[in-house]
Amino acid sequence: MLRRFIMVSSAALLSVALVACTTSPTGRSQLLLFPESQLSEMGVQAFAGMKSDIKISNKAVQNEYVQCIAKSITQHVSKDVFDGEWEVVVFDDAQVNAFALPGGKIGVYTGLLDVAVNQHQVAAVIGHEVGHVIAHHGNERVSQNAVIGTGQQIVNQVLQAKEVSNSGLIMSGLGLTTQYAVALPFSRTHESEADEIGLDLMAKAGFDPKQSVELWKNMSKASGGESQAEFFSTHPSPTTRIEDLQSKMDAALITYKSAVNRPKCGP
Repeated sequence: MLRRFIMVSSAALLSVALVACTTSPTGRSQLLLFPESQLSEMGVQAFAGMKSDIKISNKAVQNEYVQCIAKSITQHVSKDVFDGEWEVVVFDDAQVNAFALPGGKIGVYTGLLDVAVNQHQVAAVIGHEVGHVIAHHGNERVSQNAVIGTGQQIVNQVLQAKEVSNSGLIMSGLGLTTQYAVALPFSRTHESEADEIGLDLMAKAGFDPKQSVELWKNMSKASGGESQAEFFSTHPSPTTRIEDLQSKMDAALITYKSAVNRPKCGP
């Protein structure tokens, strides 16, 4: 009986994988079980919670600066990813971070603006974060967690009802906890892929892709250098990120040189 159950479950999981298997923008195979509308709904909900819980910057110059950069980036995002106007909020918080969520939401913390010292470096971060959304990394992580952690019951629920009652599962996939202010890291694979997508995005938007390398030099200095071995870190080390970005720089520079506009957003 147990053997039969295992065989049936394995066959069901295989059928799920075949139905939901897709390819990322960089050509990597992905398992995406959830409708993107569900992820977008949770992204909108999470963003509303963050705006309630975290102080929003009231500095006009700061807001205009970030809005200008984000708008330049999102103009080059396919309408298939989000068909609407992206909402961009600057949070008055010292953490050196930013994020993007399905449903067209972007958040930038003021602490990032102390490390990303010009519009090109801020564009590199925003492009990277939007890259997570473009590549459906949230959906992929939720799908992997559903199959590995929760098992057949939730997989059947996804396929049959196209919904998930456990919002915490999707929130973790978006890189957030239900407390909103706590960020969860993406995998090294996702981070590297978002770096590649972000580099192309910033170049298309007319931001200097070489500044993505300078950004990570600044990030390394701000964190006190290489404080731990990459093996023990979820994110690629700054050194690895710089090497990966430099390996793709020639193509990015060609894209940059052919960009129609050169944004002038501020500092």
